[in-house]
Amino acid sequence: MIESFVEDDLVKINTGVEGADENDYIMVTTKALEVIKNVRSENQIGEEFALRIGTRPGGCSGIAYALGFDKEISENDRIFNLSGIKLAIDDKSIFYLMGVTLDYTEGPEGSGFIFINPNNFHSCGCSG
Repeated sequence: MIESFVEDDLVKINTGVEGADENDYIMVTTKALEVIKNVRSENQIGEEFALRIGTRPGGCSGIAYALGFDKEISENDRIFNLSGIKLAIDDKSIFYLMGVTLDYTEGPEGSGFIFINPNNFHSCGCSG
């Protein structure tokens, strides 16, 4: 299990991918981590469940992200320690998550988790 560390209100996770550097860390804001821990506690989600982050093709909008608790861990998952929470990422999603920051936002339009990916560009000319 790869350990994470906190720096500048971000929990930084070294992906362990060969050739990756600090620009390729997966980051989680301390606000998002606080909400994740609250969700786990309020819903009495046991420690046997890992927080899973995944990706899938998102069409014109780039990449779609998935976030949730999962009890099933496969041999193709990479396991990380996210400040006391087991984090599971499949070996295909890890490359799309490099450099991404998971944050939690609250505002007049609602609240929720957001993924900030500086490497995600739209691939077509539509306005969607």
